[in-house]
Amino acid sequence: MKFNITNLYKTIDIYSPYILIVLSLIIFILLITQIRTASKLKKLNSKYKKLLNGADNKSLEQLIFDTMNISNDIVSENKEIIKRIKIIERDMQNCIQKVGVVRYNAFENVGSDLSFSIALLDNNDNGVVISGIYSRDSSATYAKKIINGQSKHPLSAEELQAISESKKIV
Repeated sequence: MKFNITNLYKTIDIYSPYILIVLSLIIFILLITQIRTASKLKKLNSKYKKLLNGADNKSLEQLIFDTMNISNDIVSENKEIIKRIKIIERDMQNCIQKVGVVRYNAFENVGSDLSFSIALLDNNDNGVVISGIYSRDSSATYAKKIINGQSKHPLSAEELQAISESKKIV
């Protein structure tokens, strides 16, 4: 079959109303699609403007870089804080953390519990026991070094009780 331009014109002429209807329908569909796309683009543009609102006319890229720099600074600062906390926690082991106080009457002829023993210990039970002995005529204060909850000097019952009291607090 040979192609003939005249036959083509005749076919188009015969079916032109149908072709016109189909093309009109396609244009209508494209117009609806265009309106929907424009509406979505307007919403997207509105969201974009809200995203950048109050950003001092900086680009989104600059805002992201600024945020990343701030985040990196915070991470560095947190690492430094963690180092400091570890040093403080290590040093705290040697600070007085346990205190025990016992008041007692050292002599029967003295009316009140004016004598005392106080234990001041760190986390490792190292520290000192201080005892103050009160009598009507005089007063004396003694200190005994404590290492691991023990002393190389003899401890009185009240000093042992003060050490025991200090260990109960923690």
